[in-house]
Parts: sequence; structure tokens; C-alpha cells
Amino acid sequence: MATLHRGNVKMALDSIRSTKWRSLLTMLGIIIGIVSVVMIVGIGEGVKLEVTKQISQFGDDLITVRPGNVHQNNGKIVTNTDLLFGLNSLSGLTEKDLKTIQGSEHVRLAAPLSVVSGTISAEDKTFNNTLVLATNPDLPKALNHEVRYGDFFAEGSEDGNFAVIGRHVAQSIFGDNVPLGRALTFRGQTFIVRGVFDEFKSTPLSPVSNFNNAIFIPYKVAERLTGDSTQMYSILAKPDRPDQAKAALASIHKNMQKAHGGEKDFSVLDQKQNLRASSDVLNLITTMIAAVAAISLLVGGVGIMNIMLATVTERMHEIGVRKAIGATSRQILNQFLMEAAVLSLFGGVVGILISVAAIYGLRIYTDLKPVLSWEAVAIATLTSLLIGLIFGTLPAAKAARKDPIEALRHE
Repeated sequence: MATLHRGNVKMALDSIRSTKWRSLLTMLGIIIGIVSVVMIVGIGEGVKLEVTKQISQFGDDLITVRPGNVHQNNGKIVTNTDLLFGLNSLSGLTEKDLKTIQGSEHVRLAAPLSVVSGTISAEDKTFNNTLVLATNPDLPKALNHEVRYGDFFAEGSEDGNFAVIGRHVAQSIFGDNVPLGRALTFRGQTFIVRGVFDEFKSTPLSPVSNFNNAIFIPYKVAERLTGDSTQMYSILAKPDRPDQAKAALASIHKNMQKAHGGEKDFSVLDQKQNLRASSDVLNLITTMIAAVAAISLLVGGVGIMNIMLATVTERMHEIGVRKAIGATSRQILNQFLMEAAVLSLFGGVVGILISVAAIYGLRIYTDLKPVLSWEAVAIATLTSLLIGLIFGTLPAAKAARKDPIEALRHE
């Protein structure tokens, strides 16, 4: 039996070598499908890893309060807001919510985050796409993030027109890494740059990646500029001690629900829940795109079936000779099944090699950090083999059913 299998493999390899270009084109659909699936899964896993690192840098005791209800459904986080901090929610939190959180037990500090619309002008230039965020002096401590140059606006200076900027803003607007003391205009008011944040770890699909491109102004100033209409898309809180994080979270939830008249139209999340929410969304996105990419595997399988049908027709005389000297229908079936499987498996191996090279190329030459998922590689290899067997069955069965006399007469 082992000898027969080895003989089938040898015949399959000989057939592929004799038609190299046709075999390569046949494998192309499998190659493209394998590369697409492995790359998409790798990018998805890389983004999840970067989001995990990003969330971890803020500390395990960070508590995020955001508008909208985030709940679990069959172990999955269901959210109507963004991945981390609630940006783009339909409704916002208010200053009353901020005071409620600040007054909760075991809460050491609370920092709001609000988007303020408007155009930035500086150095006789206008910048329309710069993110302006309003917050209070507690933000650096809430994020565990330092101001690299200068300082953040402190208690007592919250009414002043000061700005702290992200690292990318410093370059894009001022062309200077340390533009301390430089002026910018926002909503008709002049703001003086008093600090530049250290660079935030940038992660796709996360609003924190925008912090490098953001300008931070005092919340009280934003209220004055907008006529007290500023709404917070998130409030970040820290407990008085790390071991009191659960107690602080429970206290915030209780007080917020009371302040909202018993309605749960807000969410109080710890870091594990934030991570789970982002992972669930990323898993969904990765699965959907990988499923679309997997369609090319089916196209590759159809290509293998078409070529194998043509091969059976071309080798009809060979089939007749083999049957005439005693080969059984089962042996003929196994021969052509093995040929289809080897063809598909070769395509899978080539696709995996290209995927590995592409993943490392992306890590070296781009900001993306995809992760090679060996589970995805194993599944892709098995899938390519199964596709060869499944789509090779019809041509192999056609070859096995041929009458030897009719096959020998075939020209």
C-alpha cells in the first residue's frame, strides 16, 4: 500500500514537472487565497497585540466611563461606541457626570475628553483636520503619559489660553520638535504652546493614535468658546490605590446610575473590558475580511478541477493502458486524486512562503506589525490539501469510470 502511494506521488510530481507553467497557473488561485488569508489574520493579530500594549501602557487601574451601554452577550462585549474611549458616540457625558465621578469613593482623579470643532491657524497657514481635545490637568496622570517638553496646564491655569500638543502636531504645524511659546489661533482666540507630549504608541482603529495629532486645551476654556455646549465623549478615572480599582468602579457605576435617574445609558469599564471590547471588534473585522479572501481559495479549487478534467481527457490513452494491464478503478481514482492533492498542496506551500516573506517585509518597511499566526498557517495548509481532494474528486472519478477499450481507442 505504501509503495502504491509513493508511486502515485511520483506520477503526480512527474505530471506537474511536465507541465510546469500550466501547473503554476493552476496553483495561482490557491496561492493568492493562502496569501490573503494568512496576511489578513496576521495583520489582525498584530493590531490586537498593539492594542493590548497600548491599553496596558495606561495602567491596569484605568477606569473608562463612556456614553452608551456596553454589555456582554454570550461572553462577547457588545458596544455602540468605538474601540477604546467612546469617540463618535451619539450622545456625550456632561460636567455633572465629571463631578459625580470625581466625588465617588476611592477615586483619586478624573479627566474628561471632549472634541472641540474648529480651524487651527498658525504661521500664516490654516489647518482644517487637526483634532482639538478639551481636558483638565489630570489627563497626563490618567494616561500614565509624560509631557516631553514643557509642562501640562496645571491647577489654577485652567482658564488660560494654553495648549499642549502631540508630537506630530509640533512638526506638521510648526516644523519644530519643541515649539514652546509659539502661538496658534483657534476659534478667534490665541493659544500659547506650553508643552509637547511624548509620542503615543500609534495603533490602527483606535482614537489614541490621534493623540499624536491632537491639540489639548483646558476644558473650562473650551466651555467658554462653545457657550457651555461641550460634551465629553469619555471620562478617564484612576483609583486612590491600584487595589481599590474594583471598589472605585463599583462606586462610580452606582453614583452615575443614581445621577442618571436609574438609567444605564453609560458604561464604566476597566482595562480588561476595554481590551475585550477592542479584541471582539477586531476579531469580527478580521473574520469578515478573511472570509472574503477565502473565496479565492474556492476559485483556485475550481481551477484545479478544470485542469484535472482537461488532464484526464489528454491522458485517456494512458488510463486505457493502465487498466488493460490490470490497474483497478480504485488505483486510477487514487492516482488522479493524489495529483490534484499534490498540485493544491504545492500551491499552499508556495502561498505560505510568500506570506511569511510579506509579513516580515511589512514589519520592516511599514508601521504595521503583523504577527505570523501558526494556527492560520496550519489551517491554510490543511485547507489547500482538502480543496485539492474535494475538487479533484470529480475528474478522478471520471478517469476511474472509463472503459479500458474506449480509453485505448481515444486519440
